[in-house]
Amino acid sequence: MPEKEPSICEEKNYNKLFRDYYEPVTKYIYYKCGNLQQAEDIVQNVFIKLWKLCATVTFSKAKSYIYTASNHSFFNEVAHKKVVLKHQKTIIENTTHESPDFLMEIDEFRDKLKNAINTLNPKEREVFLLSRIENKTYKEIAEITELTVKAIERRMGKALKELKAILGKELKL
Repeated sequence: MPEKEPSICEEKNYNKLFRDYYEPVTKYIYYKCGNLQQAEDIVQNVFIKLWKLCATVTFSKAKSYIYTASNHSFFNEVAHKKVVLKHQKTIIENTTHESPDFLMEIDEFRDKLKNAINTLNPKEREVFLLSRIENKTYKEIAEITELTVKAIERRMGKALKELKAILGKELKL
């Protein structure tokens, strides 16, 4: 007799899903939208929806549901609000002992890097950030995005090629 699958309607199982997936899914959505508050709101709403639908979503499919629902919610917000990505300027407190010229060069490079990443196709940007910031493997990224590893490799290759063309020798990828 097969073992019964845990129910998401049980608080301990739901809490485990929340602990395991809230942060990575929030980061995943953040990479898509560029706004941490928006990403947190989307993921929190998905978890509320999951709780309401706990009887209809199996525990083994919960991870996929959370990622997919978060992704769809993000795209619905984009379509509804016509959200434009905004990049916040990084502020370096002038409490270091670095020269003002060096600090200015750092600011300029950060702006240049943010702008270069922003020019990437959204699909390539997503893969690049998941790989380089989150240190996810191509296999993990493929699972998250529901693509093949080959597709991830192609997107990453395009992203690196475009960033290298924009940033030249300033960036070691």
